[in-house]
Amino acid sequence: MADLLNLDSISAQNRYKLLSALVIPRPVAWVTTVNAQGVVNAAPYSFFNVFGRDPALIILGLQHKPDGSAKDTTRNIDAAGEFVVILATPALIADMVRTAASYDPGESEPNALGLKLAPSGRRSRCNRMRTHDGAVAERGTVDPSGRAVGWATRDGLVDTDTMYVDWADDYPVARLFADRYARLEEIERHSIPDPYRPETSGEDRE
Repeated sequence: MADLLNLDSISAQNRYKLLSALVIPRPVAWVTTVNAQGVVNAAPYSFFNVFGRDPALIILGLQHKPDGSAKDTTRNIDAAGEFVVILATPALIADMVRTAASYDPGESEPNALGLKLAPSGRRSRCNRMRTHDGAVAERGTVDPSGRAVGWATRDGLVDTDTMYVDWADDYPVARLFADRYARLEEIERHSIPDPYRPETSGEDRE
C-alpha cells in the first residue's frame, strides 16, 4: 500500500522540499524586473509555467523571505506592473544559478555578476494581470499572473512564417531539486494520433 502523507502536518520548508523533488522537471523562469530607481533585479523561479493562450498567460510562484518580507522581484512587479521571463539554455545555467544568491535589497544581480543586459521594451515583457496572495504558516507566497505581450528570441529559433520553433537541440534547462538541473538531450517522439487532427500521427507533426 502506498504511504500517505498529510502535507498540512509538516512544515512549509519540508513541503517545499517534497514538492520540488517530486514534481519534476519544471521549467525555470529567469525573471528580471526594474525598481523605481532603475536598478535591474534578476532571479530564477521554478514554480512557473504557461497557463493559457488567449490571452497568453503565465504564472509565477514567488516565495517571501523567511522573515515574511517580500523579495525584490515581488516588490518590483507590484510597483511597475511588469516583468520579463528569460528561458535559460545550458550555457547560461551557471549565471542563472548565481543570481539566486542573497544580495542586499536594491542591489543589481546583473551588475554584480557582470551580465550583459538588453532593453526589453514591449516586445518581450509580461504585463501583470492579477496577483494571488496565499497565507502559508512560516512564509507567504505571491503568485502574480502575467499576460505575455511579446517574445524576443535568438536568430533562427522561430520561423515567423510557419511559426515553427527549432531549438537545434539547445533546449532550456529544467529544474529538478536541490542543486540538480536537467538538460533536455534525449527527446523521444511517438506515433500517437493527434486528437485535433486524427489523420496525422506524432511522426508527421513538428
